[in-house]
Amino acid sequence: MMLGKIAAAIIVERLAGKNRGASGAVKGILVETVAKRLVPTIAAAAVLGYAYKKVKGSLDRGRSYPSDASPSPPSG
Repeated sequence: MMLGKIAAAIIVERLAGKNRGASGAVKGILVETVAKRLVPTIAAAAVLGYAYKKVKGSLDRGRSYPSDASPSPPSG
């Protein structure tokens, strides 16, 4: 929790510039609130995307069988 507040304070200090005071505090609260809601969503999407990529890659590779397991052409 404390790291989020510190990060929000740093970001808002850069955003506020000359507008220090109440507007800077409001921006700080907004940045922290948005970050709290956005970062876990982005992280979950990244994890799900990685899992999808791994599963799809393993399915696309298919199964590999030995050459003697494939049917031979009919003789004759």
